[in-house]
Amino acid sequence: MVLIHGFIVNGESWKKTAVYSDLLAAGYKVIILDQRGNGKSDKPQTAAAYANDAEARDIIGLTKMLRLKKYNVVGYSRGSIISVRLLVLDKHVKRAVLGGIGTGFMDPEWPRRKMFYRALSGDSIPELQQMVKNVQAAGLDQHALALLQKEQPSTSGQELSKIKQRILILCGTEDAELDEAKQLATIFKNGKFGTMPGDHGAAVRTAEFSRHILDFLKQ
Repeated sequence: MVLIHGFIVNGESWKKTAVYSDLLAAGYKVIILDQRGNGKSDKPQTAAAYANDAEARDIIGLTKMLRLKKYNVVGYSRGSIISVRLLVLDKHVKRAVLGGIGTGFMDPEWPRRKMFYRALSGDSIPELQQMVKNVQAAGLDQHALALLQKEQPSTSGQELSKIKQRILILCGTEDAELDEAKQLATIFKNGKFGTMPGDHGAAVRTAEFSRHILDFLKQ
């Protein structure tokens, strides 16, 4: 199981979730990582370093180094966007869970992505001022995070419809992405949808999120 974290966190964030300990208890080998620009990984300062699926290719390189012939993926929020790229690029992905994600990432001109990039680049975006303050208070590399948004990949509906693996889409009942998440599940050939209580930040930590995933893996 490769767990792919979201934005403004790192791999250690998974250790605060029920699914991390539950997967280990169930006997799975669990792999967490800090994606480039985050945590203990390198934080390149040029946009080119984050372009052309750099994050997904990092993970593919890691799984090759670990000699994994097949692996499952769980992504959350922005981590789900990268998980989708793995499904497109790597035939070794057996199945995937995509949490806290709607259909917005399918648009290469996604307004929310652009708004985050502008805010992290210094523009005044009132609704994102607290996010920027949190980044600065945590001592994170704001420029690297801006570049991650600038080069964040999109995946078209045509690409999604060609994915044959079984996919589970999970979303909190109080998450603003809920309706779009339901729609996303219908685009995949073998998509399934489930919910757990909580908003975008809380849902990933719930026992229900873990239960959905473990049941999905047993099917």
